Amino acid sequence: EQEAERRRLREGGYDDDDEMRPEQEPQFGDDYEEPDEVNLEAFNVPLREWIAQTRTRNEIQRKFRRLLSDFREAEEFAVLDDGVLEAELEEDERRRLKRRKYNTPATYEEKIRHMCSSNGASLEVSYLHLMRVYPLMALWVDEAPRDMFDVLNEATTRHVMLLFPSYHTIRDEIHVRLSDVPILDSLRDLRRSHLDGLVKVSGVITRRSGVFPQLKLAYYDCVKCKCTTGPYRCEDTSSNSSGPDSNQRDVAEMNAPPMCPECDSEGPFRLNSSRSRYRNYQRANLQERPGSVPPGRVPRTKEVVFLDDLVDVARPGEEVEITGVFCSTYDYFLTNRSGFPVFQTFVSANHVRKKEDASSASNLSEADRKLILDLASDPNIAKRIVQSIAPSIYGHEHVKMALAMSLFGAVPKNVDDKHRIRGDVNVLLLGDPGTAKSQMLKYAEATAPRAVYSTGKGASAVGLTANVHKDPLTKEWTLEGGALVLADRGVCLIDEFDKMNEQDRTSIHEAMEQ
Repeated sequence: EQEAERRRLREGGYDDDDEMRPEQEPQFGDDYEEPDEVNLEAFNVPLREWIAQTRTRNEIQRKFRRLLSDFREAEEFAVLDDGVLEAELEEDERRRLKRRKYNTPATYEEKIRHMCSSNGASLEVSYLHLMRVYPLMALWVDEAPRDMFDVLNEATTRHVMLLFPSYHTIRDEIHVRLSDVPILDSLRDLRRSHLDGLVKVSGVITRRSGVFPQLKLAYYDCVKCKCTTGPYRCEDTSSNSSGPDSNQRDVAEMNAPPMCPECDSEGPFRLNSSRSRYRNYQRANLQERPGSVPPGRVPRTKEVVFLDDLVDVARPGEEVEITGVFCSTYDYFLTNRSGFPVFQTFVSANHVRKKEDASSASNLSEADRKLILDLASDPNIAKRIVQSIAPSIYGHEHVKMALAMSLFGAVPKNVDDKHRIRGDVNVLLLGDPGTAKSQMLKYAEATAPRAVYSTGKGASAVGLTANVHKDPLTKEWTLEGGALVLADRGVCLIDEFDKMNEQDRTSIHEAMEQ
């Protein structure tokens, strides 16, 4: 009966007395269906070998492309995605739901159209949606993320090229960015069991490198017969993959072919840099938020690798949630120093979500917009804001008003591009001990979307403005921003201001005036 109903929906065979008729049911055709479906659960080999088989890859791609073209986000359609719950529905209710579903625009095809209109290369797919429709594929993404992302990227690229055939002239590959992963891991809890698995970590970006080209597809010229062979895919995404590693074997030499197909010689081969294809590569340091560090511990730092269009997404000082693959690479220097093999771990990012995005204007719902406009029309809005700042502390209304002005700021003015008047409001809190000055600052830190908290006793001019350090990737001396730089367009909170040295105190005056 279900097969007959599905066929009827596909052909659009509704009676004249039906209320609604779907405009077009998705026609999957040869690109979606194969004559014999593969049972993805029936395998007796390791998971990565099973995913690498051609029939399995085709079946995963077929199911994922069906998700892209057929999924609707509304909760009422979740019953149709579950076969057991669908069987319990009455016939009329089931037909009514299916009619409404196929008259609703597909969620991900709308996202694909929006992505292509902005010339993007990333399609954000919710892990919860994948778990709702194909829970087995969601489990595999968690266990073997690298292999599954390759399959899903290929399926998404084919689906986008089917909708927009000439889009390959703009982007040659579309990447699936997995969002809404439910489990959040701490940086200090990452262990051996997380290796080569999908992890989601949060923290603050403290430093990021420049953007480098990383070898993606390599072509080689045979020195003897001048024949060009390739392309060869370069899989290495470690921190040494864009240049020579410590064994003085660069990534081009590691991926060279063993034999020339024309003259049957064993080389030597030279990398054809003009025909080879590259991708963007950037490294950043992700540090735990100071508020999440256990007492008596120092914040842990983990290296994150951004590839392709994820570069320059997160700036230093921003609090982010990163979903990616927890990888490892052989560390030659630490091995020589310790005397036994040591592996360096890093996170290869797949999806980046900023804390600021959760409260940005573009992500507000209609109910949020209506509530904000209602608050804006309230004549007592200033009093309500002051009363909502640190409500557990009684009184101090003038202090709370000053904090509110500093958090909201004023409007900067630029008079005919000649005279600039800053809009920032700087506040100095003076008071006796025990009058909740630090508690006020802590509340401001928790409220502001971008805030950096430091104490004046341990702060120096270098730590507040900028310091010089050696970049481990390029071995060059570079500038690293301090607290004032990380809090740019945010709030910088300095406690125990009177304990600072006079020279260090004057170093922030220029920053306050800008």
